[in-house]
Amino acid sequence: MLVDTHCHLHLLEGTADELVGQARVEGVGHVVDVGIDLASSRGAAANAARLPDVSASAGVHPHDAVQLTREAVAELRGLLARPEVVAVGETGLDYYRDHSPRAVQLAAFATHVRLARELDLALVVHCRDAFEDVVAVLEGEGAPERVVFHCFTGDDTMAGRVVEAGWVVSFSGTVTFRNAPEQRAACAVVPLDRMVLETDSPFLSPHPYRGEPNRPGRVAVTAATVAAVHGVPVEEVAMVTSATAARAFRLPAPGS
Repeated sequence: MLVDTHCHLHLLEGTADELVGQARVEGVGHVVDVGIDLASSRGAAANAARLPDVSASAGVHPHDAVQLTREAVAELRGLLARPEVVAVGETGLDYYRDHSPRAVQLAAFATHVRLARELDLALVVHCRDAFEDVVAVLEGEGAPERVVFHCFTGDDTMAGRVVEAGWVVSFSGTVTFRNAPEQRAACAVVPLDRMVLETDSPFLSPHPYRGEPNRPGRVAVTAATVAAVHGVPVEEVAMVTSATAARAFRLPAPGS
């Protein structure tokens, strides 16, 4: 069974129960429901508390970094203390859209890094056109033990740096895009045991579904592309990346 390490159930059509059930039919044994603000983080935690195939991540997206007030940090800390919440984020830096001032993004990201390290949780990193600053914050603050570069869109050199630092690279449907050979080049340099897979659904639906709303089950399409890049059976990709996801997020054993 595959693991979708990054989806946004609150943005998908249908109930969490229906979505997770459909994903299981499509070969996905576990999903990480990722919060992008306090409201969606609360919802993700609630989903994970009652659905055994769901874990949650709680954080404030860099687009909304201005919302990370002292009161918001206090509430976020409370959510992160819940056993069903396995990661901090989605957090990071987005210099492509710049919806929040960069100085505010940097401060918010540093706060998330400190929380992940203090609480011994995985850190889910959003990085768009900001690789050097993301690495600088991680190194300057002291990265937590487990860091996952969500929806990796860097080149093979950047991927190598992430692996060398001991972090995990997460590939989404972008690795399947016909106009993204640099994504497959980056995938080729990342060992399977340092890689996880995700959909970022409802975004980034893989080829040939590009342009349609994505869903957790389509992580299988990404897995097939990764298998072709690495020249191994897709079953091996599923087995190894799922094991990597279990380590990175300390996911519960299947059926527990």
